[in-house]
Amino acid sequence: MFLTPRELNVFIDRALDEDSVGADVTTSALIPLHLEARASLVPKEPGILAGLEVAGAAFRRVNSDLVFTQELLDGDRVEGGEIVATVSGPMGSILTAERTALNFMQRMSGIATLTDEYVRAVEGTNASIADTRKTVPGLRLLDKYSVSIGGGRNHRMTLADGVLIKDNHLAALQAEGIDLEQAIKLARLKAPHTVKIEVEVESFESALAAAAAGADIVMLDNMSPEDMATAVDQIAADCIVEASGGITLENVFKVAQSGVDIISIGALTHSSRALDISLDYETKNA
Repeated sequence: MFLTPRELNVFIDRALDEDSVGADVTTSALIPLHLEARASLVPKEPGILAGLEVAGAAFRRVNSDLVFTQELLDGDRVEGGEIVATVSGPMGSILTAERTALNFMQRMSGIATLTDEYVRAVEGTNASIADTRKTVPGLRLLDKYSVSIGGGRNHRMTLADGVLIKDNHLAALQAEGIDLEQAIKLARLKAPHTVKIEVEVESFESALAAAAAGADIVMLDNMSPEDMATAVDQIAADCIVEASGGITLENVFKVAQSGVDIISIGALTHSSRALDISLDYETKNA
């Protein structure tokens, strides 16, 4: 896992507080303190696992006596019905932590699974699949980690990671008499020398202008694969070419065939479906 234990606990504590785990009235009323249990985490459908360590940390955060044992690792491909991990100890604590642990793992595995589908869809091309900043507020690190587990690449993590001149930036600058070429030069002058300059364009002509002005990356936004191929032919020698906007599993291969280097897809994190994972119990009297 790429997070330190302290950073991971920040995510987990916020989620546990949201669920008021210290006041689980159902478990307190019904489950005897002496009751021990062993439970298995079992995906009900095929997918790519992500978030196992997060789930384990969530269980241990509720009760450090809980023992979480991984049978598989993040990035492993699973079929429905496989036991991927077990948790054992006081049953009340398992029940209290269950929803939070599964919420993390189901979402993260869903993102990894969808990313893997896109990555496999462009096999045989030179294109890489990347995410965007369209993540759940507060969960970006986990969302982007899940993309990487699925074989994708991470775009900007924060606004500090690179200059990305979008249509609204250009619209605002136009009111000041600043055109696309001047905007790129201004960014090059004022931004730290360690960051790249990327420009979002919606036409072949703007792509040519951005590349000629020295953009490091030109993002072809909502352009047809045919227009993308024409743009790539003209500018690929001068910059990285990225495609974005309206990308689906049905058209991603066509987009990749245009020759772009990167295909960024917001749906990886904002529209992924959670992987169906359940917790199956065995109980015993301690």
